[in-house]
Amino acid sequence: MVVMKILFLERGKLWSYGLPDGLRDLGHEVRTSGPITRHSLSTLFTFYKPDLLINVGWGLDHTPKNELMMRELATSFKIPLIYWSTEDPNFTKVFTLPLLSRLKPDFVFTISPQTVDVFRKKGYAAAHMDFGFHPNVHRKLQPIRKYKADFAVVANAYPDVLQKYPKLYRRTSLNTLIKPLLKSGAKIDFYGRNWARMKPYLGKAIPKRFLKGPIPYKDTNKVYSSAKIILGLQNYTDMVTQRTYEAIGSGGFLLTNSTPATRQLLKSGRDAALSSSPAETLKLARYYLANAQARERVRRNGRQTISKHNYTNRARYMLSILKKHGLI
Repeated sequence: MVVMKILFLERGKLWSYGLPDGLRDLGHEVRTSGPITRHSLSTLFTFYKPDLLINVGWGLDHTPKNELMMRELATSFKIPLIYWSTEDPNFTKVFTLPLLSRLKPDFVFTISPQTVDVFRKKGYAAAHMDFGFHPNVHRKLQPIRKYKADFAVVANAYPDVLQKYPKLYRRTSLNTLIKPLLKSGAKIDFYGRNWARMKPYLGKAIPKRFLKGPIPYKDTNKVYSSAKIILGLQNYTDMVTQRTYEAIGSGGFLLTNSTPATRQLLKSGRDAALSSSPAETLKLARYYLANAQARERVRRNGRQTISKHNYTNRARYMLSILKKHGLI
């Protein structure tokens, strides 16, 4: 195997983990760029001499100026530039396609199977690659008192997105999973931003004592390992969220929506609890809160079922596609 130097064009914490760790598992050298400027990239390209550039998602450095600059420098230094699109399909038209027109990546991966053809018709080489998890970050821990709870949610609320895109499945997910439990008086620990603004979507304000605020990405497995039931919101019916993999990979018991995508990945009652209605959510919650042995059995089975969806395998798949297309 040829060992490559791979540079993630990324400043944030989130994409410093996961896929980079998977690439390291395969023996490659991986760095992240930090904040993107012409000087910083030119210096990295000159002295680090990366063999491959990877850009992911939607972050602070995704400005038209930076995207044009990344393309210019990648061309100048003759380094393949890969983009992994994680905001499809809801933001494909407003965000991804304009980005691609400037970034002009040599290859595009997208989490959305239906969007692959959209990109190909626009002239971009593209393939589907889903989220995953990496056990360096998302592994089971012994329960920690601070994070113990009957129910916990690890997610940002996105009230502005819900207002702008009323047909997004996430609204149904909230109505099915969170709204009935709040109405029943259940205590739910909410980790993430903007939950205090969710009264219009949940029918009532979340009590302040339930609001735990943002949690560092590397600490999320403490919640997944400690709470009895993790409520896993979904954004689409044909895809699962990254947190689905991360919660179960951390040994969490997941109660999530029953959708074609979750049913394809998980079997209800074996790997997770899948709910189709508010009434079913309450029924499943009552049953599993009262049955610790059943919860533990599902936790173990779930971890085993999703173990293959790790970022080492995702990295292996990504590189095989790029090799097939002559980019590495």
